[in-house]
This record gives sequence, structure tokens and C-alpha cells, in this order.
Amino acid sequence: MAAAPATAGATGGPAAGAAGATPGAPATGAAAAGVVGRTAGAAGAVGGSALVFWGRAEQQDFRSRVRGALLGSAIGDALGAPVAGLSLNGIRETHGPRGLAELAPAYGRLGAVTAATQLTLFTADGLIRAHVRRDTGTWHPPTDVHRAYLRWAATQRDWGPDERRADNGWLAREEWLYARRGPGRACLTGFGDDTLATLDQPKNPTARDAAAAARSAPFGLLVGWEPALVLQLAVECAVQSHGHPTAYLSAGAFAVIVHGLTRGEPLGAAVQRALGLLGARPGHQPVTDALLRAASAVTGAAPGPETVASLTTGDGRGAEDALAVAVYCALVAEDVPHGLRLAVNQGGDSTAAGALCGALLGALHGETALPPAWLIALEGRAAVLELADDLALEMTQGPALHGPALVTPAWLARYPRG
Repeated sequence: MAAAPATAGATGGPAAGAAGATPGAPATGAAAAGVVGRTAGAAGAVGGSALVFWGRAEQQDFRSRVRGALLGSAIGDALGAPVAGLSLNGIRETHGPRGLAELAPAYGRLGAVTAATQLTLFTADGLIRAHVRRDTGTWHPPTDVHRAYLRWAATQRDWGPDERRADNGWLAREEWLYARRGPGRACLTGFGDDTLATLDQPKNPTARDAAAAARSAPFGLLVGWEPALVLQLAVECAVQSHGHPTAYLSAGAFAVIVHGLTRGEPLGAAVQRALGLLGARPGHQPVTDALLRAASAVTGAAPGPETVASLTTGDGRGAEDALAVAVYCALVAEDVPHGLRLAVNQGGDSTAAGALCGALLGALHGETALPPAWLIALEGRAAVLELADDLALEMTQGPALHGPALVTPAWLARYPRG
């Protein structure tokens, strides 16, 4: 990865410092627990407004990884969508003995994405809104991400964008998003009212599927944050729909791994960092065990459906199972298509595993590693790319776009403060 930018603090994160830090990485030691949900105050607190000076090479590298993570997640989601709910035998009966090798039609078109991609986009939208709204003196990212999820919920019940809603911004005006693409019950009920859940009072405390993890890649793109804070924010936002520890800790661990990759760490090192942070969390053992299974399987049998099946427990549809499959497939992938084919050709949650694996590989290798034939067929590709570039701009150039005494009307029209 390119050399770190010179820092005088971190855009979109705690105050930064040490020379040689990764792009935007803070040098503070703020504790994770409970920090994300507070208004920023003293220097070094979450949301410190000091600037980070990004060089051109660092900005280009970061943008490529952001694009790679979001586009890769969407591609993996689209690849897995046609085989959702099928067993491995069912996949082979439908797509041949080698399983699904290319994009196939789902929801009436080639390259269709599911609710996983829809919610990933709204997660990114909410994070940008949080940074914009900080100009007003308010800093509570879980609230802004929750509001974004409520805007997604409107796409699941309305025929199209409601032009009377002043807080829609540009994303909620994208008509292609107004389609039901297999949203899980926990997401529909979790975002069915305005109540903001907390770790003490989560929504759907028995929900342990991978939907919360599958939407959590954008948290890992907050490179100006310490990993512990990335974990905390992802967890606080996951409990808005998934209150089981296995589900929300899978989301947090996944975000930390993406965060490490975006900073230029090897995948194995990013997984080890996630394991270290998980250890202090109540209920972490199933997620920890899943990541350990994924890491140890790399030196075992040759990659294939049987090895992937050995990573899962029960019916293979828990969040920890999808995470284990995604991490393993990313670790052994010869290239992006190989890793994604391995991730979706299994009897568990193919769409979630594909989305998670795609985000990992995209963050690791950048957008140019993604298969072009799958990219051009991807539903909503222009919107995903546009949002990725906006997120990269906010993280690297936010102070040039908005501030307490600075207004860029075009940016605030896209991401209203309200």
C-alpha cells in the first residue's frame, strides 16, 4: 500500500498522530465500549475534526479499495442470488456438476442484487450523513445509520421515491432500489419503527442470520478510526435488527477485517486483529471458533465444496457460518472469481457468503481485480460506484466539502444534515 499521509488528525475519526500510521489511522487509545454512541468532545474523542493530509497516491489507493469493497460485495451478492436456498446438490442439478460458474438470472434479470446490497448502500449513506451532521455539533453515528435503514425500509413498502421527503438525499431517490429482494424478517421488523435499539435492548434478540454482517462492509472503510471503535459501531448498528450476539459480533468482526484490508494489512493479520478484539466480548465464542476454523482450513484439504461445508455448523445459515465461509474463500482464492464461486456453491447462505467474500477480496485487491464481465452486468453498478466515490471523498476531503462555516450546496443536497 502507498505510504501513509502526513497527519494532523484524522478525517472522520479520532485525532491522529504517529508518523508511519496507515492512511487516516489515529494514534489515540480511546476505549471502544460506549464511545461511538456519545457526542464528541475532547481532542482525541470520536469525531475529532482535525485534518489528515492525504497524498494523491494514498487517495487513489483508498478509493480503489472502497470501490472494490462495495462493488465486490454487490457482485458476490448477485452471484449468490440465483442459488439462494438451494442445497449443494440442488445447485449442481440446476447449474451442472461444477455448480454455478457465472452470473445467472435472479429476480427477472442478470446481475440482480438482493437486500444485502441495498442495505450496504444505505449503511454507507448513513455514515456520510453522520459526518455531515457533525457540523451541527451532533455526533451520534448509530442514529444516522438507523435513519438510513428507515429510508431503506421505505423502499420495501412504497412504489417509488416520495418527493415530499426532504431528507431523502440522492440515494433514496434511486427508483431501482424500490424492489423487494429477499429481505429477511429481522430487517423488516427491526426497521419497522423509529425505535433506536441498544446493546442492552436490541431488536430481535433471537435473530442470528448473516443479514446484519452482509451490510456492514462500509464500517470497515472508516480508516481514520481505531479498529475497536469500528467494531463497536458495527455492533451498535447491527443490533437495530439482529440482537443475537452471534449475529452482531459477526458483523463487528467482519467490519474489523475489512478495516484492516482497507489500511493495507494482509488478510491473515486482519483476521487475527478481529480475533483479538472479539475475545473481550460476551458471547464471542461461536464467532471466534468460526474464524479459527476458517484460518486452520487453509492448510488442510484442497479448496472445494467439501472443505467449505466443513466450516459450518447446523444448517450453515448462521452469521458465523457465512463469515467463516467468506474468510476461508478469500484466504484461498486464486483470484476474485475463484473465491466467489467457492463461496456461493454451498448449501448455506450463498448470498451472504458471496457478499462478504466479495467485500473482502475487493478491499484486499481493489476494484481493478474485479471481473469486468460481471461488473458490466451488475444491477445498480453506477449507483454503487457513485456512492463509493462519495464515501472516499468524505473520508479524504470532507473538510473541503462542508463544515460549521462552510457549505457546499451540492453536497448537502446529496446528504442533508436533517
